[in-house]
Amino acid sequence: MSATPSPRTVPAPTATPSRRAVLAAGGGVGLAAFLSSCAVGGGGSSAGASGSGKGKVRALFMKQAGYSETDIRAMTTAFQKANPDIAVTADFVAYEALHDKIVAAAPAATYDVVLIDVIWPAEFGSKHIVADVTSKWPEPWKQQMLGGAVATPQFDSRFYGVPWILDTKYLFFNAAHLAKAKVDAGQLQSWDGVLKAARAVKSAGVVKYPLVWSWQQAEALICDYAKLLGAFGGTFLDAAGKPAFQHGGGVQALELMRQSIVDGLSNPTSTQSLEEDVRRVFSAGQASMALNWTYMYGMANDPKQSQVGGQVKVLQTPSGPNGRPGVNGSMALAVSAQSKNQDAAWKYITYLTSQPVQEKYALSSLPVWKASYDNPAVVKTNPAVVPQAKKQLADLILRPQVKTYNPISQALQAEIQKALLGSKSAQQALNDAADQAATLLGS
Repeated sequence: MSATPSPRTVPAPTATPSRRAVLAAGGGVGLAAFLSSCAVGGGGSSAGASGSGKGKVRALFMKQAGYSETDIRAMTTAFQKANPDIAVTADFVAYEALHDKIVAAAPAATYDVVLIDVIWPAEFGSKHIVADVTSKWPEPWKQQMLGGAVATPQFDSRFYGVPWILDTKYLFFNAAHLAKAKVDAGQLQSWDGVLKAARAVKSAGVVKYPLVWSWQQAEALICDYAKLLGAFGGTFLDAAGKPAFQHGGGVQALELMRQSIVDGLSNPTSTQSLEEDVRRVFSAGQASMALNWTYMYGMANDPKQSQVGGQVKVLQTPSGPNGRPGVNGSMALAVSAQSKNQDAAWKYITYLTSQPVQEKYALSSLPVWKASYDNPAVVKTNPAVVPQAKKQLADLILRPQVKTYNPISQALQAEIQKALLGSKSAQQALNDAADQAATLLGS
């Protein structure tokens, strides 16, 4: 089955490829074929030192969401067993520290492999923090991977890594809570319905705060805002590359967020919470509905980690007046530009991103390979999320693909927080953020 997306791309001053997520039957590859097709020398070498393809590789990952630290260490152990001449050291930091850690470590070539967000190729590629691996990319990958995945590590038509985590946020809900409040789950198809359901749950005394969000002053906040921004018809930037979130749907989205706190529907601790905080609150039965990444489904239904196992259901993001876009939360593995052992780093990356490895860990993060979605084993691993992914991954909203994204995001985070905490109106907060963003964009 194929889905032709209507991608919600965000215009930017620099030319970037559009993000598309096309879920279709496609040619998968076995692990042996995959590794032979992308071995160093098979697809050319990137510029700079390449090394021997043996020796030590140090990699930097994030602790939260997507693949767990346990997953990654298990993948790494299997890789080293298959490649005894390569020793891998894996380091982990919180997502919020990942960007700055990569930047700070780059001059000393501390890491050979780094995990990069979809919002960083413009900055990291233009500053030569990560290597241009365009010549290493086998042509078949462009057809075998999902379109949204292929675009994840790109900037200015060049590849700066290999997609590894293809993700968006879904709506998770506690079916038992909704049943107690006599709420039909079909009501959760729209944001109006979600708020109505939250009021019913609160009135029934099921939980004090039916909704919990990752609204700490961090990138997690922008991910949640992006979904609502798109649902209400807003965009981050206009066609000329200037800030546009301070108009129309952008303001409506922030007003909804603030009002949900005022009305006691959203837990006020949301303004200090990240995704793992959301998962813990939800798993403790203290919230009835929440947005989060794919990984939460398995963990929230695991009785060893959750008090609500068996009660957790998942839907694609609710719709607003302008549809139901998901936020593009994809990430890629990149070779550090200053690494002295790029060949070994590339071998490690191609192993972790291969179809067999990704399919084995599909409960935590769905694969980037088209054919995986027709693999009964993958569907069986995550039967609740895969059907929603087929719908949601076809409609994603991008955060701005610009070289100054990080400071722009930080300015927007700070101003949105002020609105959520009530120290500024939504309109004033977004106006102030837009002024800062315009300066950073040079517009």
